[in-house]
Amino acid sequence: MIYRLQLPILSASSPWLRRRLSFYSTTAATASPFASHLSPPLKPQTPLFLRPLSHSTSPSALLSFRQWAESLARSYAADLSVDGGPSASELIRELSWLLQDATFEAGETMLLRTDLQDLYCLWKQRIEERRPFQYIVGCEHWRDLVLAVREGVLIPRPETEELVDLVAGVEGFKDGLWADLGTGSGAIAIGIGRILGENGRVVATDLSETAVEVARFNVERYKLEDKVEIRQGHWFEPLQDLHGKLSGLVSNPPYIPSSHIPGLQAEVGKHEPSLALDGGMNGMDHLLHLCDGLISALKPGGFFAFETNGDKQSECIVDFISSQGSNTFHDMRIVEDFAGIAMTNNSSNAKAGMVLKHLTAEELQDFIIYISMFDNEGRSTKLFITFNLLNSVFMIFNLLYINFNYKLIKIIIFVLII
Repeated sequence: MIYRLQLPILSASSPWLRRRLSFYSTTAATASPFASHLSPPLKPQTPLFLRPLSHSTSPSALLSFRQWAESLARSYAADLSVDGGPSASELIRELSWLLQDATFEAGETMLLRTDLQDLYCLWKQRIEERRPFQYIVGCEHWRDLVLAVREGVLIPRPETEELVDLVAGVEGFKDGLWADLGTGSGAIAIGIGRILGENGRVVATDLSETAVEVARFNVERYKLEDKVEIRQGHWFEPLQDLHGKLSGLVSNPPYIPSSHIPGLQAEVGKHEPSLALDGGMNGMDHLLHLCDGLISALKPGGFFAFETNGDKQSECIVDFISSQGSNTFHDMRIVEDFAGIAMTNNSSNAKAGMVLKHLTAEELQDFIIYISMFDNEGRSTKLFITFNLLNSVFMIFNLLYINFNYKLIKIIIFVLII
């Protein structure tokens, strides 16, 4: 059985959710000139599983709903597969999760957290309108967190979990001052905030008022107000009082080329905020803007990590930064990994200056998988396993519920020196 809530490091999403969410992964809103067209902020909605059991129905009525919902899923499955949408079995798994969140058995009565008619409406939205499942239930399982999400806020992706693990490998990170630019639901900021030391702090920013409201809701729910501060504004603008003081900076900005937006999967392109997806003509607009502001934002020895699309964007950033001065940044390296799965799970020894590149299925042949293990004294050793046949890789990792249809993604990390 696949659980939505799993151990830290591993994603809390199913293989279907991993595949769907990994096409393009961002958590930030873009900047003006779109800012003037922003709609009024949407208030955070309480996730379905946290709502009171204020409705009831009979087991037979609920069974009728389930039978209808399964039939609807099967009837639409072929149409949904055209753009890589969910299969019937994957939709039925989501249906089970919906009922887990919405119902509670009390003898011969089924208590509900929403009216039964609302469940019919929600499921029609999921199937006929392709509304994302996370918006239906109002939350996403990410690492060991359950984060509130809603329309207007990008759904946090499993592969972005790796940013938190990389931060945890930075020497002295626990008592540093960190920034998360384009925080969206607050996922990265909260993930970092929960592992900081007594003096550590995260300041997270987002242009979207809706994202700021949702991020604050999530911060308050996890009682991290003393660790994570949410500010509204465009990239570095809310951090002017912190320039030159940041120990580290992370961001998962919009990096999808504008011309690719119309071809996105319906769940993404039709429902998630375009302000959080569109990276301009070549997807680099916001990444380059972030690079421009790093030197003034970070203190000497500071660390930063960006997630990018894998289509040469990382190389462009390296070239751009190198052109600004060869002695400003150092220790730039590439580490290959699956989207959302820490193949090198040795975060205590992670080195700043890595570029994380997630692999496509075609790149798996003859790939060496690094599995880190720790002995009782904390020393790390590595087990190297080589799979020469792609079919062998598929067979083994299918046992771990890993899907291989991931979009190539990279995370770039640099270190600022004096």
